[in-house]
Amino acid sequence: MSRQAPTVRSVLGRRGFSSASEICGRSYAAACQPARCAAGAYSSRSVCNLGGSRRISYVNGVCGNANAGGRVSLCGPRGYSIVRGYPDRKGEGIQGICIDERLLKPLCVGVDPLEHEIRCQEKEQIKTLNTQFACFIDKVRFLEQQNKVLETKWGLLQQYVLPKKGKNLELYFENYICDLRKRLDCLLCEKQKLGNEECATSQLVEEFKCKYEEEINRRTTVENEFVALKKDADCIFLNKEELEVKVDLLRRQLELLKCVFEEERAQVDRQLCDTSVIVKMDNNRDLDMESIIKNVECWYQEIAQKSKEEVDAFYQTRFQELQDKRGKYCDDLQSNKCEISELTRMIQKLQCELENVKKQVSCLQTSICDVEQRGDCALKDAREKHVELQNALQKAKDELACMLRDYQELLNVKLALDIEIATYKTLLEGEESRWVHSVPATRTCIVHGREHGTSLKSSMGSGRTWRGCTGAWGHGEEMEGVVLGQPKGQSGLVGSAICGMTCMLDSPSSK
Repeated sequence: MSRQAPTVRSVLGRRGFSSASEICGRSYAAACQPARCAAGAYSSRSVCNLGGSRRISYVNGVCGNANAGGRVSLCGPRGYSIVRGYPDRKGEGIQGICIDERLLKPLCVGVDPLEHEIRCQEKEQIKTLNTQFACFIDKVRFLEQQNKVLETKWGLLQQYVLPKKGKNLELYFENYICDLRKRLDCLLCEKQKLGNEECATSQLVEEFKCKYEEEINRRTTVENEFVALKKDADCIFLNKEELEVKVDLLRRQLELLKCVFEEERAQVDRQLCDTSVIVKMDNNRDLDMESIIKNVECWYQEIAQKSKEEVDAFYQTRFQELQDKRGKYCDDLQSNKCEISELTRMIQKLQCELENVKKQVSCLQTSICDVEQRGDCALKDAREKHVELQNALQKAKDELACMLRDYQELLNVKLALDIEIATYKTLLEGEESRWVHSVPATRTCIVHGREHGTSLKSSMGSGRTWRGCTGAWGHGEEMEGVVLGQPKGQSGLVGSAICGMTCMLDSPSSK
């Protein structure tokens, strides 16, 4: 199904690459730009370097109406990739909107029991921060003590004076001391900065601690007031419900009494209408029955009217009192609602401030961790420098001991040479005195010193002078002197002794 595309040679590579792809019955050859690679070949799938740790691939394809974008990825030791694509397809229409019904439910304004636990956790966190801060202060004090110890050691090292002969070592140690002074100045600057940062952070921690405690106290007071107001509102609501129930009962009683009154009145009217009164007429007297009936009727009507007015007045006053209480309770309820809304706003504000304080505390924790890390690094550097100083001091002590041993050996050699010189001097003085007393005449001699022996030439004269050349030591120096008269048999012995002595005197001085 796939067809092979023509092979394209790379410009800087040694081998070529082939490329072929089959997508929906169509073949495309992926072109590759000339790459700067030292050696190797790559295909359209990957470009591999010599190490084999990275790979570059590019894929492109077209199929029908759908169009997929290219993808380029670079796979190395860290795995970096870039993927880009763009689909090309038709719209699927307008989708429905889903609404979460949980968001439509009213919120519960009650006190959350988890807030107490959160406050306890925050207090514990503050305690841990305080302990960490105390540990940090202890570390700083320990570093200051070590710094003082190092300063004292440094003062002692500065007071130490090396001998005058070791000039090169003095320069070396002076350079090393200058370097150490620079490092010490840097450490002192860092210490001062850390001390300033520590003071600033401690002040910030104290300020935030005070603010946090104040906010906690305010929050507790507000919560207590909110609970008390909620209890009052609940009591007012219950009283309102009870009063409404009582008003309904009184209305029902009023209606019942009205009905009873109407029934009793109707019964009385019926009794009055149905009763047959037998009246014995006394013709002698003129009785007006109609007026009597009217009077009785008026009397009953007045009684009924008075009782009705009294009941109406009683219930009217009672109803008015209930209305007044209802208005008062409504006003109290409205004020309580306003206070509750203000308290909720205050709680939200305090929560925001609490979040900000938490963020600041986290920032302070990170800064404290950074300061601790820097302090540990500074302490480690100071320890390393202390170890280096100790090693350098030990090395200097060893070198000084070697120099003292060499100096002692040289002193011993000098003492031995001084002793030999003194002995030879005494011998020469004794020989001179012996020669002066034994030989009155003088001769002139020339003494030549050689490696294995000496020759001596003499000539008669008023005085005897000699010139010796060292041969065994090879310095080429000449020495003139006056040798008084001596016997002929001892001339070679004295000349060789003088040459050997001059060579011994020259050799230590030259060394």
